[in-house]
Amino acid sequence: MDHAQTELSVCDDDTLGGRISLARDAAALSVTETALILGVETATWSNWENDRAEPRANRLGMLAGVLQVSVGWLLAGQGRGPGYSA
Repeated sequence: MDHAQTELSVCDDDTLGGRISLARDAAALSVTETALILGVETATWSNWENDRAEPRANRLGMLAGVLQVSVGWLLAGQGRGPGYSA
């Protein structure tokens, strides 16, 4: 497998909240830390992860940057997903 393929991840059978949670865990960040970095309430972040609410479009780019994934991966599960260290 070439390097380009290892950076792409397909996770289209999960929800947006599930992918947000997965990426946060992979980044080794707590809910409190990520909420603080993004400038949202901890409850708001938790609602996103639990599919009770969705981030606004203007937050998606920032969220992807903080979690080091692509917006496409967050929305559809396709593209650059979270990297796990082996």
